[in-house]
Amino acid sequence: MDLGVKGRTAIICAASKGLGRACAEALAAEGVNLVLNARSLGPLEAAAAEIAHTHNVTVKSVAGDIGNAAVREALLAACPTPDILVNNAGGPSPGKLKNFTAEDWTKALDGNLRAPAAMLAAVLDGMAARGFGRVVNITSSVVRHPIDIQGLSAAARAGLHGLVSTLVREHVGRNVTINNILPGPFATDRLVSNFTFRAKQEGLSPEQALAARQAELPAKRFGDPVEVGSLCAYLCSAHAGYISGQSILIDGGAHPQLL
Repeated sequence: MDLGVKGRTAIICAASKGLGRACAEALAAEGVNLVLNARSLGPLEAAAAEIAHTHNVTVKSVAGDIGNAAVREALLAACPTPDILVNNAGGPSPGKLKNFTAEDWTKALDGNLRAPAAMLAAVLDGMAARGFGRVVNITSSVVRHPIDIQGLSAAARAGLHGLVSTLVREHVGRNVTINNILPGPFATDRLVSNFTFRAKQEGLSPEQALAARQAELPAKRFGDPVEVGSLCAYLCSAHAGYISGQSILIDGGAHPQLL
């Protein structure tokens, strides 16, 4: 299927690896030019060069923490009129409520609520004026199915979902959609980090904790980031203009639900 976005431009955050990289690859494969962000310059520039070479699209990179306002300004200066925005950020560290510090809360809210909110505020009006816009927020299944050690993530990301729900109806009539993807257990560095924390609590090795979790999953495997990338690309396509305000769980059936 031709997704109808060839020649458009996308900003993708946290795009040097994992789910963000998968979204970048999927959009580049459709002929979308990219402006990528990630915290580490070396891996980001390497990813940008590889994607540009593989897919023959223009790829720019802006390194820095998206939670920093100056980095967001630089990113928007590199791409002032994006057609597509993929908000994504590394999740907060796992832990227990009593141990979270003021700095922990600041980092969680800056990266997973304030930064995507600021990016939305910066791009939505321009998208509406041009008659096309697609925003996809990569959040987490913990918004719908909280996990005891991921309170920071659940709190910050749920706030973003609440904000999105107030924006959708204002913009969908001008062909601007905003949707959320809620990944479950995917084979990423983030998964390993979370299970390393859990393994220490339970007296297991990280490998044992990962193997036990995988055996519990209905799909009997962790998700492949490519699967999130493909879903993101479709939501950004010309064919998805009637899909907005949705939070799509992609977890291999790990969390039973009625709706």
